[in-house]
Amino acid sequence: MDHYTFVSYATAKHITKYYSTSFSLSSRLFDPEVRPHIYAIYGLVRVADEIVDTYRGEAAADELNTFEVATIEALRTGYSANPIIHAFVHTAREYGIGAPEIKPFFESMRRDLSKVAFTQNEYERYIYGSAEVVGLMCLKVFTSGDTKLYRKLEPGAKALGAAYQKVNFLRDISNDVSRLGRVYFPNVADGALNEDEKAAIITDISKDFAAAETYISKLPSSARRAVKTSYLFYSKLLTKLAHTPVSVLMKQRIRVRATTKVCLFIRGYFS
Repeated sequence: MDHYTFVSYATAKHITKYYSTSFSLSSRLFDPEVRPHIYAIYGLVRVADEIVDTYRGEAAADELNTFEVATIEALRTGYSANPIIHAFVHTAREYGIGAPEIKPFFESMRRDLSKVAFTQNEYERYIYGSAEVVGLMCLKVFTSGDTKLYRKLEPGAKALGAAYQKVNFLRDISNDVSRLGRVYFPNVADGALNEDEKAAIITDISKDFAAAETYISKLPSSARRAVKTSYLFYSKLLTKLAHTPVSVLMKQRIRVRATTKVCLFIRGYFS
């Protein structure tokens, strides 16, 4: 790995550690040869999120389009002056990640530039592009060219990605509604979530988790403990969300205590 590529991966790792303590903690359990590639995938996803969530200026669409075009071009050439894109395409070229995963992701990110409420079909399409394909990118790294194993584990990767995204939506609903003017869940008018709607969302997420859990034990050992630990983190967060009244969810972001994360990390380590 040349010096610039090394620095690019280090940049992706720094972004991962800065933005997500839970994901960063569980990522320590990936084998060393896997870990940099997962950081690279997370780094690209995080920067795209920043364009639509934080920048949000009049040129946001142009910024996102430019970022996507640069990613696709770098995938062709193997190089980008943007270190996050460079690390990602280095990983993508090694593990066969391409337009089938990248284009739906950017399509979903572009959808965040609109405040129009989601229909059920739009919601499912958004989940696929923003979360399920990210799970599939990671799975390509985990299976390292074993097409048969990839196809076997594909449903689990999609289900787990969907579950994580939906948990994030519910956890962040206060900020999404009040600051970003977004309502991801269909049939929740103007973000006015009620207890029955919340219960239905919890049930839907629980089904995704149940579907994903059966596949985790079948993952290669290089990834199994890390994925299991992240699953434990998000399952605990879902339990907290389920026991939190809507009136509280609409005012604050629910978190899992650091001490609880450490206990779950230990549990995942020995699973």
